[in-house]
Amino acid sequence: MDATYNLNGGYKPTIKRFADLDGPDFFPTPAWATHALIDNEEFRGDIWEPACGDGAMSEVLETTGNRVISSDLYHRGYGEGDHDFLESWRRAPNIVTNPPFNAAEGFVKSGVQRSERKFALLLRLAFLEGANRQRTIFTDAPPARVWVFSERITFYPAGAVQKGTGTTAYAWFVWDKDAQGGTELKWLKPGYKALYG
Repeated sequence: MDATYNLNGGYKPTIKRFADLDGPDFFPTPAWATHALIDNEEFRGDIWEPACGDGAMSEVLETTGNRVISSDLYHRGYGEGDHDFLESWRRAPNIVTNPPFNAAEGFVKSGVQRSERKFALLLRLAFLEGANRQRTIFTDAPPARVWVFSERITFYPAGAVQKGTGTTAYAWFVWDKDAQGGTELKWLKPGYKALYG
């Protein structure tokens, strides 16, 4: 566990996500954050979760009734291990994941190519910033919708006591092959954390 997580008996808000011992950038997604997506976006057909970790997101996606394909670059006891999404040739009607932060741009490029209907990434809201992303992602293949969380998501390393709140704003970025027009900015209603947390 991150040695700075509990200082002097108090819990600090998660300003930076620290990797746990199971591999780089592994922070299971709270179930309520995935429920917020599937309550507001309809997914028809199979859903591929290509950074499935321990299955936290995949298990919620299964409640849609769609077949869920789970894979990850690392073996964490769930889904296919040793499957590199950035190098994969697999395609799926829908792709939904919380990508490693340091590979988010690569996941966008791969997801747009490999999804047939919808592609949804859980990203920091600050992903909207940046001159390079404006020239590439947001000019060439902008998302159809950005769902901004009204509640803060706190990511914890596996096994950590869940106390405190996060300081980073997150959103679901959704690319929809059937959508027309520009990017819609929407807000997720509060209450998902209490309902599904």
